[in-house]
Amino acid sequence: MDHASRDHDDGDREDHRAARGPATWVRVADLDAVLDAAARVSTGPGPTRHELSRHAHHPLAHVRRLAADWLLLVTPTAWFTEADRQVHTGQFAALLGPGTVVTAEEGDADVHATMLAKLAAPGDPRGTPVQRIVSAAVLAIVGGASQVELGLGDAVADTERVVFDQQREDPVERIYDLKREITEARRALMPVSAELPELLDPDVPDHLAVNRRMLERVVTTVERIDRHLDAHDDLLSDMLQVHMSQVSVRQNEDMRKISAWAAILVYPTIVAGVYGMNFRNMPELHWAFGYPFALGLMAVGCLVLYRVFKRVGWL
Repeated sequence: MDHASRDHDDGDREDHRAARGPATWVRVADLDAVLDAAARVSTGPGPTRHELSRHAHHPLAHVRRLAADWLLLVTPTAWFTEADRQVHTGQFAALLGPGTVVTAEEGDADVHATMLAKLAAPGDPRGTPVQRIVSAAVLAIVGGASQVELGLGDAVADTERVVFDQQREDPVERIYDLKREITEARRALMPVSAELPELLDPDVPDHLAVNRRMLERVVTTVERIDRHLDAHDDLLSDMLQVHMSQVSVRQNEDMRKISAWAAILVYPTIVAGVYGMNFRNMPELHWAFGYPFALGLMAVGCLVLYRVFKRVGWL
């Protein structure tokens, strides 16, 4: 595929030549500039500003057929930062028309950079120039979602090591944070698999329809990513249950230790209390070895109790 770039006020514009003629790809900074860019490069009638504004700023992925053979694809994007173990979301929009593609990206998912790499690589997506650009965009978005899943998987594995660490670091907050990030990733990803098949609708013009096999592969990949995210979420739930069980076991162990030491300390108190009652007829009070005998009795009793509790696992 040949790439010829020219300067444009709204961003970089690239012409992609194919057997069916050229296509103009305009990249703009935000969604609000999409319609202006389309009006500048399109030679025929295009969608109205009212049509575009009604569908462009939508939180979920969707494909909308607009007037005059134009199609609008809007989908969330996601990327993962390892430093804070968080999933961030943005938005990508593509306005498709006869020989024209206008795209806008909000966020740091770098969809445009990935699209350029895929279009320049050998074996790039097949079809008309517009279809190639759309296919590259879809593959870039799903590829970014796959990287998010891998990042979350590594974070879940690190959390699992923390749960079973003997240093007793409390992982509850970390587990809940990851579960929230997984929910965020699934909320951004799942509508994609539901809306992308709209590109195969018979009413979609031939010059905008994407390759069925490629789209089926993408939908399968999205479903696989969702299954992996679901498995990560289940694993985090299991970790939370295991951690709570560990806390309960540790509390029981602590209570046994406290009870054992309390019993050991109570025994000399009982002996001292008996000899502290000062009854007259207590032979040990007038015995020369009475004091050492009392101390020895306390020590032997404490030692016996200690060995008993040690044997039963309370100490």
